[in-house]
Amino acid sequence: QVQLVESGGGLVQPGGSLRLSCETPGGTLEYFTTAWFRQAPGKEREGIACISGSDGLTSSADSVKGRFTISRDNTKKRVYLQMNSLKSEDTAVYYCAVGGDCSGRNPQYYWGQGTQVTVSS
Repeated sequence: QVQLVESGGGLVQPGGSLRLSCETPGGTLEYFTTAWFRQAPGKEREGIACISGSDGLTSSADSVKGRFTISRDNTKKRVYLQMNSLKSEDTAVYYCAVGGDCSGRNPQYYWGQGTQVTVSS
């Protein structure tokens, strides 16, 4: 079992920014495909961004493209989601997940506990 911990959520005004972090205590995420998902109340879970464990290729959903960026730090201990130009519709619980790949056909199988992001004035 891979333990994942998300952090960085909170309350932010529309147009603001947040940086979410995902890490696995005692190890690295170097060999794992890592993805960010979000789920708002009453809505399906949505894949937001993904970074491949094999070649570092990144991808993101159209709904956040140009605003959100996924990256992995130089130590491979953390994966980030930089969120800019936040909108009220970005309000959701955000989850980090690892495993599988970024194709959408092979799902992630280890999940963090989630961190709440609320965008409101």
